Amino acid sequence: MEQKKALKIVEKQLTKKRYDHTVRVMETALDLAAHYELDTKKVELAAIFHDYAKYRNPEEMKRWIIEEKLPQDLLDYHPELWHGPVGSKMIEREIGIGDPEIQSAIYWHTTGKRNMSLFEQVIFIADYIEPGRDFPGVDEVREVVYKDIDQACWTAARNTIQFLMSKNQPIYPDTFQLYNEKLGRNMNGR
Repeated sequence: MEQKKALKIVEKQLTKKRYDHTVRVMETALDLAAHYELDTKKVELAAIFHDYAKYRNPEEMKRWIIEEKLPQDLLDYHPELWHGPVGSKMIEREIGIGDPEIQSAIYWHTTGKRNMSLFEQVIFIADYIEPGRDFPGVDEVREVVYKDIDQACWTAARNTIQFLMSKNQPIYPDTFQLYNEKLGRNMNGR
């Protein structure tokens, strides 16, 4: 699917602010994909559709979680986490994008997980560092992402965990697993 067509599809699903974010995520992901020698067309599609389900009604997303047999523990967490897993299924059913690599990157772009592929890491971190983001710790991640994407993912996970803890919010277990895995790599000096 061509970029223009994909952006037109996703624009209908998003607010203007979120659409602008999506364009910046796409541009950031394409830069990272070129740097890390990934398939830029696939990265482009994953970045464009990463927030496809972001503004769907929580009840609709809940139905998708149940009907698509997504992990039921998602229902124990804030609906904000649902749009990745649900979006990974919606793009297949509603748009016809069934590429497992694209779907997986969309699925994990919010929480991360252990053993993320380089492709998944690029979408995860592009969403985190796109130029419109401005929060404590984002510049630290931007500084290392082109040198060590594992370090960037660990730092992003650490920052997310610290932020959620400061707000007394629950943290999805896969984010802890990402943090622990990358911490082990960092401590062992890879």
